[in-house]
Amino acid sequence: MEIPQKVRDRFPALKDGRYVNTATSGLLSKGLLAWRKEHDLDYATSGSERKAQTGQLIFSVRQTVGECFGCTADNVALIPSFSLGINLLLEGLGKKEKIVLLEQDYPSLNRPFQNRDFKVELLPITANLEERIHEGIQASGATVLACSLVQWLNGIQLDVRFFKELKRDYPDLLIIVDGTQFCGTDFFDFSMSGIDVLGTSGYKWLLAGYGNGFFLVNETAKARFSLKAMGYGSGRNLKENSGERTFCKHLEPGHLDSLSFGSLDYALKSLMACDLTKIGAHNRQIAEKAKTYFTALGLLEDTVQKRKSHSTIFNITVDRITHEKLLKNNIVGARRGGGTRLGFHFYNTLEDLEAIITLLKS
Repeated sequence: MEIPQKVRDRFPALKDGRYVNTATSGLLSKGLLAWRKEHDLDYATSGSERKAQTGQLIFSVRQTVGECFGCTADNVALIPSFSLGINLLLEGLGKKEKIVLLEQDYPSLNRPFQNRDFKVELLPITANLEERIHEGIQASGATVLACSLVQWLNGIQLDVRFFKELKRDYPDLLIIVDGTQFCGTDFFDFSMSGIDVLGTSGYKWLLAGYGNGFFLVNETAKARFSLKAMGYGSGRNLKENSGERTFCKHLEPGHLDSLSFGSLDYALKSLMACDLTKIGAHNRQIAEKAKTYFTALGLLEDTVQKRKSHSTIFNITVDRITHEKLLKNNIVGARRGGGTRLGFHFYNTLEDLEAIITLLKS
């Protein structure tokens, strides 16, 4: 997919530099900025009249999320962040569950499990990660696997097809996935994935700004939880639906912010308009070339080099001096785990990558 200049022009932050830090924070588009300004102006001038429309907006957001990711709207829970959603969810998970996690996975995924009375086993992240997980589940008798689809530190991505294969071999295994570093980078159909619960925050690859996210839950997984969270906002998004959505409403105990979730709605519709299948093809093209370049320069850890495919996140082993050199040349990445993490999205080009490689070689 060739990204037209008009797409790049939507993001002001791309004007003066090469932004490869979406793994930390996605960019705000001009269109979303305009929508947010109009929303707040309307709120400022009409007060509760504007907020009275929130119920219909939230109802529509769930439909948009479901359309984008292959999930019925009733099984979509809107949450301010992945961290809050996973903690609410785990309050209803039975204490006798045996959990498998990955070492050095995102703290907001691992710590909620480790801070509760679960029996937890940590698996190392290896080049044959899918095989390692399969063996670990069999050996431990685990009942729950919780992992990120894409690892935040080094960008290792599990094969999406793996979850369906795992579900086939262990049909009673509850699979909980953090999609925060994946959702928005490629087309994804939750209904066909084999994943039971997928959660994500919207501020990274979805480009939706902060304060929004969602959880997708399949029907069979609901029986594994006994959720307790409740509040005045639970199930009140539309009066005619007040008695429905008996599972997901427990993940929405309070009022949902129309600015934040309206931003999510706008961002998802923008991604769908660009076609997530084409976005995925573009991102894979950059990822393949980046891996080839970085490997040739000896900048990737051995585990990453041995993987057949990879996400668009790379942690290159450079020192702080080189990191500062990148920043001084308006190449924006993040210092993570002793290296510099770079993340390429659909608004990045091969020219961006080649400019980074040229600078590293110098």
